[in-house]
Amino acid sequence: MEKQRYHHGNLRQALVEAGLSLARTGGPKAVVLRAASREAGVSHNAAYRHFEDREALLAAVSQRCMEKLGMLMDLRLSSVTENAEPARSWRRLDALGRAYVDFARTEPGWFQTAFSATGPHAPPLPEASEAAPHPFLLLTQCLDDLTEAGAVPADRRHGSEYAAWSAVHGLSHLLIDGPLRELPEQEVQLALKVTLSVISRGL
Repeated sequence: MEKQRYHHGNLRQALVEAGLSLARTGGPKAVVLRAASREAGVSHNAAYRHFEDREALLAAVSQRCMEKLGMLMDLRLSSVTENAEPARSWRRLDALGRAYVDFARTEPGWFQTAFSATGPHAPPLPEASEAAPHPFLLLTQCLDDLTEAGAVPADRRHGSEYAAWSAVHGLSHLLIDGPLRELPEQEVQLALKVTLSVISRGL
């Protein structure tokens, strides 16, 4: 099986994909080298040729989960049909926030794993040139667009991405593994609507 895996594809990528599958159902705690090795059909020792320890594998899987989140947010942005500014940028900001919370609720394992890398393996904030859509870059671009459109005063723009990100991230966690996890759907939608409204009014 190990020889076959090496022949048919990249073992490192196979292990990351295995970890991604484990994270989807079990969250970050499920991402361990031994389980990923079994999932990929290789020996445990083979995994160590690509990942020095469990934290290294988790960091790689975490990055993939973040990419999944960014892809959904990017997809939602493309669905905004409004052309006139600043209405277009306001709707894009709303779409980003809704996509973020939707991802957390529909893929809680991936969402939790996306932010699970710690210590030296924790990724820094992305560079503006990063190829894959990253939630932070999508948010900052949307806020820049609002400023350029004259909808957000320039003196309020600096640092506003931290407040906006914190608000939707906090709500997401409260809804999936906090005291708001048992809210009826109608109340969930109200909480999301009000949170996004408070962000917009604050800007």
